[in-house]
Amino acid sequence: MATWEMPMPAAEPEFLPALDIPEPGSQRRWTVLLRMLLLLPQYIVLWVLSVIAFVVAVIGWFGALFTGRLPDFAAGFLRGYLEYDTRVYAYLMLTVDRYPPFSFEEPGHPVRVEVRPGPLNRLAVFFRLVLAVPAAIVQSVLSAGWWAVCFISWLVVLILGRMPRPLFEATAAVLRYRMRFQAYFLMLSSAYPKRIFGDPEKEQPFTSATRPLVMSSSGKALLVVFIVLGVAATVASSVTGSIDHDDDYDDNPTVRVTGPLVPGR
Repeated sequence: MATWEMPMPAAEPEFLPALDIPEPGSQRRWTVLLRMLLLLPQYIVLWVLSVIAFVVAVIGWFGALFTGRLPDFAAGFLRGYLEYDTRVYAYLMLTVDRYPPFSFEEPGHPVRVEVRPGPLNRLAVFFRLVLAVPAAIVQSVLSAGWWAVCFISWLVVLILGRMPRPLFEATAAVLRYRMRFQAYFLMLSSAYPKRIFGDPEKEQPFTSATRPLVMSSSGKALLVVFIVLGVAATVASSVTGSIDHDDDYDDNPTVRVTGPLVPGR
């Protein structure tokens, strides 16, 4: 006799934090020229907020370890901090010309971050620092690559009064991955950072209310340039640091004598 079984509901797909930035438009050249200077007050505020966010994240880590999710107060503050930080960096990286407000909530701002804090795997929470290492390396390489060409990007936007679309796409991809890494590290999301090269052009269904980042061939090629330069800069920095360390070790007779006696050297 055939038996009938009730179909199990499909598991809800894991939500990947989303970033929405409007299409590149005209920018005031004087704000582009003075962008770093204009952001000085934001750097101070962001530094203070980062210290508070660290404390809240530590408390939230203990809460998530025991309850399987971030406490509401931690999720609320860290989400606001993530949105604030992303708006500041979007302005710094010349993707928008609107100055970031000194507030967590800004519904009318063109840069929007969508995160959905929810249940967390306790084991993944316990090993969060270890699990985040590969994503941290990728994020570091992307950022180093962007900084390697930031002067050229600034000069292009200053001359044209707008950011060319391929440059916009590559920059937005770097900014979005940075945001996703922070969301994962701060336990605002259980989704591991991914999709460096944008979203599929026809993704069905798209679970976010924000627009997907669909990159052109030119944008992807420029992002590859960022990655290559980032790897080169990271390797060069490591080699230089190693040489400087060896020089200090060789030139300092005290270090030469006592070095082998220091545990862990």
